[in-house]
Amino acid sequence: MAGGHARRHRDVDLHVGHHRPAEGRDRHPALRAVGHRVGAPRRAEHRAGLHAELPAARPRGGPLPRLLHVAGDRAHVPRIWEKLHAGLTSAISNEPDEQKRRMVLGALEIGRAVVAHEQRGEPVPADLQQKRAMVEPIFAAIRARIGLDRTRYTVTGAAPTPREVLEFFHAIGLRINEVWGMSEIAVMGTRNPPDRVKIGSIGTALPGVELRLAADGELQVRGGLVMRGYYKEPAKTAETIDADGWLSTGDIAAVDADGYYTIVDRKKELIITAGGKNISPANLEGLLKAHSLIGQACVIGDNRAYLTALIVLDGQNAPAWAAARGMAGQAIAELAAHPEVAAEVARAVAAVNERVSRVESIRKWTILPGEWTAESEELTPTLKLKRRVIVHKYAAAIEAMYRNADAES
Repeated sequence: MAGGHARRHRDVDLHVGHHRPAEGRDRHPALRAVGHRVGAPRRAEHRAGLHAELPAARPRGGPLPRLLHVAGDRAHVPRIWEKLHAGLTSAISNEPDEQKRRMVLGALEIGRAVVAHEQRGEPVPADLQQKRAMVEPIFAAIRARIGLDRTRYTVTGAAPTPREVLEFFHAIGLRINEVWGMSEIAVMGTRNPPDRVKIGSIGTALPGVELRLAADGELQVRGGLVMRGYYKEPAKTAETIDADGWLSTGDIAAVDADGYYTIVDRKKELIITAGGKNISPANLEGLLKAHSLIGQACVIGDNRAYLTALIVLDGQNAPAWAAARGMAGQAIAELAAHPEVAAEVARAVAAVNERVSRVESIRKWTILPGEWTAESEELTPTLKLKRRVIVHKYAAAIEAMYRNADAES
């Protein structure tokens, strides 16, 4: 479906996803809604020639047979992949047949080894290629289980996807392509080339799109796809786009020698600790959510002596994890207070802390007795954290983690 109308595709060109049609005509500016946390959405006003620019910016690489383009209102967000990953890893770890479990884990080890060579830009050794071919039936079964057995190329965006999640899906034969964009640039401005996906990066600029980093690391973009301005908001437009046409995106980024960009975090969401260290909460939250028990996490630490985290159990995987350990039938609130769950979450936090610097380590955490959804107001409709809402709603739990902070820092 696209714009509410069915489109026919040949079997070799299956395109799963949907898009809203662009507003306006070639002789009139195209307007796109730009979401905001509070108040009415802004509208990005694009040039009359925007539609002519779009073909020039299409990703290169030829046709993509049996394409799965995860797009639309929600399906494109990383949380979809995180949930699939958590469900699969939970099913594997809770598999009662030990031989079958070891077989799958061994296959994953082979798949990850292949991915490691590919990510380093190295040829995959012949013996490893043979092993990968031998375990392909296992991966094919996993892909079929989640309905993606005819998929060869996938797209995700809107927020960073945890590296563990990307490596897992690459290992089983699903090459997730992270892209970056925003309404102000007609949605997409980068992509990973299909033949050289760098895990954790948003890829390189599309043709006709210029990218650069400001002095503070903020990603800036210029080109024919950049909007003309915010509709009837000249002051906001001047604040966002400079005289040379560079649009400030609000994303802090880094770039490597090959021109691949990586998003560090949203500029306004960076944590600045009491010691003056800049820390990306999204990266830490992604690492925490890689554990199948953890559904959501919010890292706290702005102007604080150390980092803490609010943790919410996964509503699907936590009961399955508990049932496999003789705790069937318990509600999420009961599991949140269970000693075995607390011990497993502690191990998950410890594993994250081993991978980051001391200043980035999470010193304390609280497991909350509920779930976060858009309806409960902690998440946006696209499953992003509403940090201000969370900090206000759980102020007492947060302050409890910082009692006697001076003595402990």
